[in-house]
Amino acid sequence: MKLIIFGATGDVGRQTVREALDRGHTVTAVARSAKTLEALPGPLTRVTADLLADDGAAATLVSGQDAVIGALRPPAGHEPDLVRLTEALLVAGEKTGVPLFITGGAATLKLADGSGHTVLSAPDFLPESVRPIAEACAAQDALLDRVKTANWTCLRPPAMLLHGPRTGNYALGSDTLVTDAQGQSQISYADFAVAMLDLVEGPARPHRKATAGWRAVPQALAG
Repeated sequence: MKLIIFGATGDVGRQTVREALDRGHTVTAVARSAKTLEALPGPLTRVTADLLADDGAAATLVSGQDAVIGALRPPAGHEPDLVRLTEALLVAGEKTGVPLFITGGAATLKLADGSGHTVLSAPDFLPESVRPIAEACAAQDALLDRVKTANWTCLRPPAMLLHGPRTGNYALGSDTLVTDAQGQSQISYADFAVAMLDLVEGPARPHRKATAGWRAVPQALAG
């Protein structure tokens, strides 16, 4: 497949690029910084673009691709930009008909304790330092609910994304955090990328929201 990955130099983006290349896909990596793009290894096309500065950039880049993967995260202090960045991809998807696979956030996922609280609403669950991006992710989630004119799928991470091994093992959920036997909700960036590429390669299910997490902690971490 011809895949274009926006936010290709972030933690999620880098692992997604690696996973896509390992599976033999043709990859176009997009980011704002040419320097960080050059640091990405592998046979890929590197494109420097700022979706907020150029309204038409996303649609131009997306045209001719088989699928779009959005791994966009604004820098600290600019968290509300996440909605505008997501809007740019949705407009591009609407104009071109290319399916979008959006990296969401865990903010609106329910806790697995049956309390009915979400990650964002649960008292004392989130550190104050991550509340701005969590609120932006909740706004992104609401945006997706309103947009039915683009073919999007959203994969939301568990409570914790870790630098860890690629095991290829994960469980998918829908609106509740996936947890392991110890009640932890976590996954490595590498396995999150596996889950994302599995969705991209799988049967089309437009307007689906999913989440992924480990059901069992890999031995490398458990030990």
